[in-house]
Amino acid sequence: MSAIQTVRDVASLRAQVAAARAEGRQVALVPTMGALHAGHLSLLDIARAHAGFVVASLFVNPAQFAPGEDFARYPRDEARDRALLAGAGCDLLFAPEVETVYPPGFRTSVTVPGLSEAFEGAARPGHFAGVATVVTKLFGMVQPDVAVFGEKDWQQLAIIRRLTADLDLPVTILAGPTRRDPDGLALSSRNAYLSPAERAVAAAFPRALQEAAAALAAGRDVGASLAAAERAIRAAGFDAVDYVALVAPDTLAPLAALDRPARLLAAARIGATRLLDNLEVVPATGELGG
Repeated sequence: MSAIQTVRDVASLRAQVAAARAEGRQVALVPTMGALHAGHLSLLDIARAHAGFVVASLFVNPAQFAPGEDFARYPRDEARDRALLAGAGCDLLFAPEVETVYPPGFRTSVTVPGLSEAFEGAARPGHFAGVATVVTKLFGMVQPDVAVFGEKDWQQLAIIRRLTADLDLPVTILAGPTRRDPDGLALSSRNAYLSPAERAVAAAFPRALQEAAAALAAGRDVGASLAAAERAIRAAGFDAVDYVALVAPDTLAPLAALDRPARLLAAARIGATRLLDNLEVVPATGELGG
């Protein structure tokens, strides 16, 4: 395993990208906040399959954390992340300081109305403005041909697809399927916050969603199926369920009936940890996925 080159300023980043392009290689970007796991590394696999030069960014973005959220305690271990990226075949790590991304006098914010207000947007006001702004900045800095994001954060993925289309950004957005532990829990950097007892309870979260997805695909009532999932999550020992919703995959509009392919979105809290998950749901003639 060779060491991965790390750059922290935009000029050095662009010089490396320009050199790759001069060799005829397309450029892929995998944005991360570090604390990497197998889900992130699967996105690197997708990036390598679509481009000859893969850039991963590592930046814990303060703009997407509201006051009182976990910015200060968000897991950080750049040396570990660098080693994982090198082993996954990443060509370049871009790990800027906050002042590089948001220099003194920075004032611009990117928002995507209509997709940002509900669900995570309601639970975390301002979160998606921070996400959309930093992603737009990363696209401008790296100037990738393709960028890869995980399906686990489905609302984020929908917002990034929309802003890329609306702003005519020359970036193809690719999505990687959610990676899960053997008990079904979606891989997430925040899973590290769970105590052993909480981790045992957490497996009930994806299980309740799978049961709801099966009920919906079988033609059961949407409201009743969502309510049953919420009850099951609470009964398992979660402290709160922020939402369980069936939505159109692109617009995130709530659906009263499963008459087309849809997405089941959910967020729940256990202890100090907030977990997200989502599943694809299609009418009974199709298949379920996640």
